[in-house]
Amino acid sequence: EHNHAMEEGTETPKYDHLTVYSPLPKSETLLYCNAFRKDTGITVDCIYLPAGEMTARLEQERDNPQASVLLGGSADNYIQLREADLLEAYQSPELTDVSEAYQDEQGVWNPIYIGTLCFACNTDWFAQTGTPMPTCWDDLLSPALAGQIVMATPKSSGTSYTTLATLMQMRGEDKAWEYLKKLDQNVGAYYTASSTELVKQVSTGDYAVAIVFYHDGRHAVLDGDPIELCTPTDGTGYEIGVCALIRNAPAGERENACTFLDWMTSARGQECYIEAKSCRLPANSIARATDGLPSLDELNLISYDAEWAGENRSRLVRYFTENIINQY
Repeated sequence: EHNHAMEEGTETPKYDHLTVYSPLPKSETLLYCNAFRKDTGITVDCIYLPAGEMTARLEQERDNPQASVLLGGSADNYIQLREADLLEAYQSPELTDVSEAYQDEQGVWNPIYIGTLCFACNTDWFAQTGTPMPTCWDDLLSPALAGQIVMATPKSSGTSYTTLATLMQMRGEDKAWEYLKKLDQNVGAYYTASSTELVKQVSTGDYAVAIVFYHDGRHAVLDGDPIELCTPTDGTGYEIGVCALIRNAPAGERENACTFLDWMTSARGQECYIEAKSCRLPANSIARATDGLPSLDELNLISYDAEWAGENRSRLVRYFTENIINQY
């Protein structure tokens, strides 16, 4: 009896509604969802989950997902979901305005922003101690920074995993692990917190440096916090922020889900980053970016291999957790 009722439910299309899972900050996502509703008349229910939890939730709901769209978070994470067969292939027609370097060669997820890694530094602390600000990765190993660096755990944080994968790709695995073990001596804490929360801890002076995405640090600068963002000159990695359809999602929401992806990949959707003060760099080349953001050409970006990062995620996170965080 119960099953029959559920089947009937899936056949009744809800044309005015959509459910989304997102690891992006709540205030930001609300702005996008409200702008989308104004443009299309479709209401979006958004459930906020850190990247790691989002993956666990999809695994759990594999046969009966409670949402249709994943919004935001890095491609590395989505590659893992794609390989686990939790996503449905869909490519927005708007992707003709996005560089192929940022696209999914298997045609499953859709790129919507680029986030570069940087060091968020507390200017007061550096001025008071007379320590020079870090401009490259090796500067973070300075004895002056002992206990002063804060990082998220790569198990829960997309930012932290991008840091891990960037160092692996820049230095090769053996040298990267050596580096991370040395860096660990300067890390005061590993948190299961978002980038935004780590930046707050640097703003308040609990720590001197956090490794974060530029867009998360830029908020604090705009709020007038004592923060300066330093992008490592010897090369930095980046996340390709993406969105995708969830496999087996509620049938009545599918059309709305595709409409949402088309909107989010368009210049119209991505120019909402300006209003949200999110400081994300639009993946759509036609979209205007927030004033004062560095262009991708100005930064020394490594040729970040998101496919490799996605395929090796579980192994690298496990090793990091066992040998660096839990080594004591």
